[in-house]
Amino acid sequence: MSHGKLRDEKKCLNCGHSVEERFCSHCGQENIEPKQPFHYLFTHFIEDFTHYDGQFWKTMKYLLFRPGKLTKEYLAGKRQVYVAPVKLYIFVSFITFLLPSLFSSSEEEQEQNKKTYAAKKTEEKAQEEKITRLTDSLKHEFTKNQLIKDRQAPKDKDIKITEVNGNDIETDALGETRDGKISVLGATNMKQFDSLDAKNIRNQSIFDFMRPFAKKVFYLQEEGLSRDQIFDKFTDTIVHTLPKALFVYLPIFAFFLWIFHNKKKWWFFDHGIFTLHYFSFLLLGTLILIFFSRLMNLFPNYGILALLNVLVNTVAVLYMSFYFFVAHHRVYESSRTMSVFKGIFLFLVNFVGIICMFLILMYISFIMMH
Repeated sequence: MSHGKLRDEKKCLNCGHSVEERFCSHCGQENIEPKQPFHYLFTHFIEDFTHYDGQFWKTMKYLLFRPGKLTKEYLAGKRQVYVAPVKLYIFVSFITFLLPSLFSSSEEEQEQNKKTYAAKKTEEKAQEEKITRLTDSLKHEFTKNQLIKDRQAPKDKDIKITEVNGNDIETDALGETRDGKISVLGATNMKQFDSLDAKNIRNQSIFDFMRPFAKKVFYLQEEGLSRDQIFDKFTDTIVHTLPKALFVYLPIFAFFLWIFHNKKKWWFFDHGIFTLHYFSFLLLGTLILIFFSRLMNLFPNYGILALLNVLVNTVAVLYMSFYFFVAHHRVYESSRTMSVFKGIFLFLVNFVGIICMFLILMYISFIMMH
């Protein structure tokens, strides 16, 4: 694909050598006019980054639908016709980071949603107050009748009284109060959290672990964010954390491959190429699912569409899992039995490792969220 208008002169502007055709045979620079239209800045970036002349689309096709093909071709020395593994991974990571943020709502939309949510909550609160008054009236009558029965009942029963203030450590780590706020270990603010921490000495480690999380939740609620808004921000954090977790895990994944394969036949470099291609596929698959999810949000929540959404996501997850076994067998060319055995073990080990890495980075990202 042309990157610009060719110069009439045949002298290379970069090295001074004669240019017979479009590219200089000495330095490789394209012999085009130095001054170009403004849009050339962007089109040139896209063309150079994705090899728009055919390499990019061929690479994408093999990456998505031909497990292991890119790795085998690259290790066989066929590298000019495909996007380089590192460049491919950087590009896919870049668009995975960038595109979801483009779908984020504007500040005006967020403010409007906030006002709508507040009005809805006010109406719900009024309804809850009416129900509460009616419930309290019924509860008063019930308690009165129960006290009369207890006085008449035999005294051989051991009536256990428990606190009904949410201070039991067996409560859920995250809960929801009647006014729609998030509670952490039964507390709705740091004062309550510290009080519960002091009472539950045996569960000190749990409170220490949840303390940064609680500070962030209570801080966001004090800033006026609702429960749904906090979880929306948390969802965005998860989406942006996944590429980071995968990038950090790249050398670990390659290390496990190195351990379970012949050290003389397969170098760590070879495992690194396989890892870059596989993780590029995972990122690209994640990006496609994000696109599909945002697309489904544009339609009403009909039953058939909800079923279609679940079906597509299930098939995608199964395909992304099955992809590893096929790619592993094709690249390392071991017997089917050995390939399945190694594949299952590597898949399980790395699945646990990625989940752990993801949870750690997600925890840190949530604490750093603002």
